[in-house]
Amino acid sequence: MALTATAIATGPAYAAEAPSTASTAAPTAAAATASTAPQATSTAPYIEPQLSARAAAAGKIRVNVVSKTRADMPDAAASGQVVQQLSRFPLITLHVDQAGLDRLSKLPSVVSVTEDKPVRPVLAESIPLIGADKTRAAGKTGAGAVVAVLDTGVAVNHPFLKDRVLEEACFSPIDADYGSTSLCPDGTAEQEGPGAADSDQGPCADVALDCDHGTHVAGIAVGNGTGVTGAPPAGVAPGAEIVAIQVFSKFSSEDLCGAGAAPCVLSFTSAQLAGLEKVLELKDAGVPLVAANLSLGGGQYTAACDGDPRKTVIDSLRAAGVATVVAAGNDGFGAAVAAPACVSSAITVGATTDQDGVAAFSNRGTLLDLFAPGVSIVSSVPGGKWASLSGTSMAAPHVTGALAVLRQAMPDATLAQLETALKTTGKAIAYNGVTTPRIQVDAAVLGKSPDPGAWPTPYYENMKDTAIPDHGTVTSSIAVAGLLGTAPATTEVYVDIHHSWRGELKIDLIAPDGKVYPLQANDPNDSADIIHETYQVNASASQANGTWKLRVQDVEYLDTGFIDGWSLRLPCFGNWDDTAIPDPGVAESSIVLAWLNGNAPTRTHVHVEIDHTWRGDLKLDLVAPDGKVYALRAADAKDGTDNIDESYWVNASASPSNGTWKLRAEDLAKGDKGFINGWTLTL
Repeated sequence: MALTATAIATGPAYAAEAPSTASTAAPTAAAATASTAPQATSTAPYIEPQLSARAAAAGKIRVNVVSKTRADMPDAAASGQVVQQLSRFPLITLHVDQAGLDRLSKLPSVVSVTEDKPVRPVLAESIPLIGADKTRAAGKTGAGAVVAVLDTGVAVNHPFLKDRVLEEACFSPIDADYGSTSLCPDGTAEQEGPGAADSDQGPCADVALDCDHGTHVAGIAVGNGTGVTGAPPAGVAPGAEIVAIQVFSKFSSEDLCGAGAAPCVLSFTSAQLAGLEKVLELKDAGVPLVAANLSLGGGQYTAACDGDPRKTVIDSLRAAGVATVVAAGNDGFGAAVAAPACVSSAITVGATTDQDGVAAFSNRGTLLDLFAPGVSIVSSVPGGKWASLSGTSMAAPHVTGALAVLRQAMPDATLAQLETALKTTGKAIAYNGVTTPRIQVDAAVLGKSPDPGAWPTPYYENMKDTAIPDHGTVTSSIAVAGLLGTAPATTEVYVDIHHSWRGELKIDLIAPDGKVYPLQANDPNDSADIIHETYQVNASASQANGTWKLRVQDVEYLDTGFIDGWSLRLPCFGNWDDTAIPDPGVAESSIVLAWLNGNAPTRTHVHVEIDHTWRGDLKLDLVAPDGKVYALRAADAKDGTDNIDESYWVNASASPSNGTWKLRAEDLAKGDKGFINGWTLTL
């Protein structure tokens, strides 16, 4: 599966983050697979393995050269053509041939030589799940803090982010040998100032390039949906500001992008270095930065990669009080992460599901510092739109935003203390003999534990590539179990399909009972290549449990493609805390909903389980967030059965979906006792 941004952020983000398929021949810059990149321990420089062979095969390649001091840089520069040098650190980027590499390997002033690899981006229940709604309600919004997003740019005028982008810069190398051109709006390799990182301007405005990633990441970290129609309520730190830095270039080479995937956006290590140095420059100038987010990377590292050229800048940022938060990668490695997530001084973030399982795509292991939600996250994308994406790209900005909230709450704390607060208050996620905390922001900031009654939306996915026959039909399946009753009236289906003429495709959802719910009709005029869409269907006529299928039919000849992945989100919420019912008296059990759009459906489903010694004493109502009362069950003095285990349907379309819903149980007669065992609300 290709790294994307659909349901898993990668291409730019899940919309579908997946493993890299880069070639190993230079200048295709394959992701490194070495477990470490050690620092030089003698006068001989560290030369990345196989670098000489790649230079010989390609003629010339881009390398990052770390010298012992800045005074040593001119000596290193004589070995090739200078394409970039940092202003603060002894690091220079060169075009070199094999002879130049041989010269660098003999210079005692050189510490390391590594390839300047282009890598991909690694790609609403998450905010309540980590308690960020509670910190927001308590006035802890990250106000006064700034976070940097080094990505594919940010749509600076998006209503979720408008007036919050404090600074902009673009570092987008142009290199004919690699087939890379600039994504800076003015077409130059470097641009700073207003508009420099705006993904709604310049080459990134071309939707075919998929520059959505950075805007989605920024929205998760600091989005504010107050007064914005159709928006999620907020990101993690809606009071914080943003430094937007574009670090990607446009590539036209299929060797780098993958067969049939050109053009694409990739980021050189040198561009990331320039972006990180800019963050440090702004911090030194007084901008109250607390974190820099890097949702990108590649390779497979089982041990710290502290020979990585980014380590020096990451260390300097940390010393200045700025965390570098990095997505772990979406290759599904059980004991490894990508670079630069492998840098020991970075904060490395993996992704969890809404049920606190490790997301199947997420890299993990002992190098991981934290988990955060990363599946089906709703956030902003360019054009004033919204999208539901998944990936470790979506997990990392939850941590970035959390650091902003913590900085407001603990203005005098060190960065190490903020990181420790997240680690020691998080929910422990155990896997393969390793335990990593999933952040719980309200516990870190307010000292409150997560609500044990919270039951997040069930989410299911199938991220296996499935080829679509040319002029044929294919299905991809997802098994659902453990739910009560029928599917929701607001069932959400996310689809990520790559096809060379998507208008040829007809897409349907098939329920376990065989009912067909159309998602998308074919359109002969739609020649775009990728489908990253979320569909909402009323599937309440079908049972939730069983095997669901995505059916894709190619109705024409010549063009081909594949299902990159799809997911099914069933908005079914529950509260399984026992709640005593007074004898006589009234008891209420609450469920808080967020991230849903519009009003509740006409077929809102409520399932109730109550233990009571004379259930006929009880009157049951559903109370909506706006206070409207929907009758579920009348009292019946003759009904002496002990318990209630029943489902009810109500037309709740006059009430908003989001807010606090209550199950109200009133005992009208004295003598018998009981409690609400639990209940579910399916929209």
